[in-house]
Amino acid sequence: MHIGMIGVGYVGLVTGACFSEFGVTVTCVDKDADKIKSLDNGEIPFYEPGLKDLVSRNVKQGRLHFSTNIAKAVVNSQAVFIAVGTPPNEDGTADLSHVFTVAKSIAEYINDYKVIVTKSTVPVGTGKRVKELIATVINNNIDYDVVSNPEFLREGAAIEDFMRPDRIVIGAESDRAVAVMKELYGPLYLIETPFVITNIETAELIKYAANAFLATKISFINEIANLCDKVNANVHDVARAMGLDGRIGKKFLHPGPGFGGSCFPKDTRALISIAEDSGVNLDVVSATVKANYKQRDIMLHRIIDTMDGYVKNKTLAFLGLAFKPNTDDLREAPAIYLIKELLKRGAKIRAYDPAGMENAKKLLPDITFGVDVYDTIKGADATVLTTEWNQFRNLDLKNVKAMMTGPYFFDLRNVYEPKKLTEHGFVHFSVGRR
Repeated sequence: MHIGMIGVGYVGLVTGACFSEFGVTVTCVDKDADKIKSLDNGEIPFYEPGLKDLVSRNVKQGRLHFSTNIAKAVVNSQAVFIAVGTPPNEDGTADLSHVFTVAKSIAEYINDYKVIVTKSTVPVGTGKRVKELIATVINNNIDYDVVSNPEFLREGAAIEDFMRPDRIVIGAESDRAVAVMKELYGPLYLIETPFVITNIETAELIKYAANAFLATKISFINEIANLCDKVNANVHDVARAMGLDGRIGKKFLHPGPGFGGSCFPKDTRALISIAEDSGVNLDVVSATVKANYKQRDIMLHRIIDTMDGYVKNKTLAFLGLAFKPNTDDLREAPAIYLIKELLKRGAKIRAYDPAGMENAKKLLPDITFGVDVYDTIKGADATVLTTEWNQFRNLDLKNVKAMMTGPYFFDLRNVYEPKKLTEHGFVHFSVGRR
């Protein structure tokens, strides 16, 4: 089978490369000629473990191609995926302009039956609008189907998520389209991956509902952690006991400075907007968003208060900038928010992240970047651990304390046992383990 992947961002590139690993011939198309040229030269535009080798291998074996020519990709493909960005508008709604532009372009070159697959995260009703839009462009004698096939890729684990997913969701209106999608996902069908076959609107809503629920678990455990700090309870024991309940599950019950990234903040706000347009109040999701922003401020003020309410001219060393480990994505990252707020208060910031440094230099031109962990903390009044990269999990705390000017260690990811930090002479706090 030949497919076209329109949009070579995170979702498009990972999905296209993984399909090519399944033996599918994939043409990834993007209007950015420089990006296509870089990909042809083996350069990956973002950090994702294992992706560079996956792309290189399938390019070499002739299954994965990059192009700016959407016409050729559409004509030669049985299925064409729309995988462009849907960034948030100022009011929280999803900007669908790129999706509709691509849909029009696909329609111009449809020459026989095609399955047009929406891979981008889009509001309920987008598939219907895409179908109507295509109908205004093509010859009515040409048959086509529109399918919703949402992605559930975690940054940092995207390849594994694609190869061994919890489920495949297919929203379609015809058996013919479902058959094409099942053939495309054949290797997963053979290993008995659950397939959820439903209508387009339901498939579109599934992605938002899943992300909103996971975000709610994070905000919930963060609020419980704040309560633990007040009542001498340990949030890790609370979360572990909760997670052992099969009805709840242990995942996403890890307290911290709040969720970030490209999905949860954007998708929760978009879901609220979708519901409002339908006359429904999603009070739980709204509370999740509110609690998440509040959590960042709680962490900020705990840092300031612990440092006697005064951070002007104090040097704080941040370990981690990305919103989570194994990615260079800084979108809505708690570390970026905390740094900007501390800079406003006159603090001096040093920072280090294993993957996010280049992106951070564009966002944070007024801070100093270390070459490694120990270079970053040298001479700092405080260390703030904001991303739980593996290389931050076993620091030589004795050496860290000796290299620092001040005694403060803020473990916002609960990597270290409080007792151990105390034994090394740190004035410290973690989240929900006072």
